[in-house]
Amino acid sequence: MAINLSKGQKIDLTKTNPGLNKILVGLGWDVNKYDGGAQFDLDAAAFLLGENGKAVSDADFVFYNNKEHASGAVIYGGDNRTGEGEGDDETLKVDLSKIPASVAKVDFTVTIDQAEERNQNFGQVDHAYIRVVNDGDGTELLRYDLGEDYSTEKSVVVAQLYRNGAEWKFSAVGSGFTGGLAALCANYGLNA
Repeated sequence: MAINLSKGQKIDLTKTNPGLNKILVGLGWDVNKYDGGAQFDLDAAAFLLGENGKAVSDADFVFYNNKEHASGAVIYGGDNRTGEGEGDDETLKVDLSKIPASVAKVDFTVTIDQAEERNQNFGQVDHAYIRVVNDGDGTELLRYDLGEDYSTEKSVVVAQLYRNGAEWKFSAVGSGFTGGLAALCANYGLNA
């Protein structure tokens, strides 16, 4: 049975699931009735970070224009431009055994594409979540529902996977950025 996390909660991922190497990170959302009429396109991404919380280069930003990290550790599963339908809207596959030793953290984010131009924000998004699935047997290990805590944010750091000695832990972050993709990239030491 999956563990439901609250904002700020941390959990051992590999210690409680011995032998776990391959996971699927699924993100989903719905647009609420106050959407303003324009199409919403939310984009999931992963930032591979050093101990300092910064990416070394643009290659450490895995998203729709850079679908696979050079190590093969993180692979972007494709861009769902509407968020319609049941289940995960976008996915990232992660092979924990391939994450380079220089990477201490992997942050999972969601950004609203063209949020400024379309006057969109996360206050218009409902039922946003992230879940981690054992890619070997399809078992959902944990889930974090973001709730409705956002109003002006255009991007959100949803969760973080991080090293703790030889183990991997998962943290439900839920930290929003009003500046969208540019602010998010700047936070990680990159130019959008």
